[in-house]
Amino acid sequence: RVRTVPARRRPSKVQVRSEARPHQPGASFAAFLDALPDLLGARDLRDAIAAAARARTRGRPILWGFGAHVIKVGLAPIVVDLLQRGFVSGILMNGAGCVHDLELAMMGATSEDVGPALDDGSFGMARETAERLNAAIASGAADGIGMGAAIGREILQGRYPHKERSILATAAQLGVPVTVHAAIGTDIHHMHASADGAALGATSYRDFETLT
Repeated sequence: RVRTVPARRRPSKVQVRSEARPHQPGASFAAFLDALPDLLGARDLRDAIAAAARARTRGRPILWGFGAHVIKVGLAPIVVDLLQRGFVSGILMNGAGCVHDLELAMMGATSEDVGPALDDGSFGMARETAERLNAAIASGAADGIGMGAAIGREILQGRYPHKERSILATAAQLGVPVTVHAAIGTDIHHMHASADGAALGATSYRDFETLT
């Protein structure tokens, strides 16, 4: 009782004209992007590039929202470059993004081996990371500023040998707002005695107000 339909009349999402073209040696990066398939992720990427370019030309804000993986997998210098070129009007991130940004600025390394660290109880127990983040957040709460601004100020003004690749410090230097939307208990520095729940809540709520 199966009923068939003509293949040529069936709607198809992929056509030969949408396929990629092989990259040619010596061709530009723009040519490489243009040669990607006009499908799925590659189409989304080109659409995002075009939208950002239109927004900048028209003087519209460009907001970037991302999780910590953008930083921990090594893409922070790209975001810093976009900040410096004026393609970022504001950044929204989670609390873990602050952890990785500060650690990379502080010691040029981040990202624990989670499995073994959970097994032996050492996960999230990095002393300096917690002390600096919690001190910056407490200071921000006292000054009435948000978490993103407080941690950005700490990295920008502190002794951090790799601060030039810090998203938070670059944003603070350029006056670009960074809002950190934390859930209390989800980030490693919340587990330390130096953590202040009132300061965490106040600074993250201030960032929510900034976003709205």
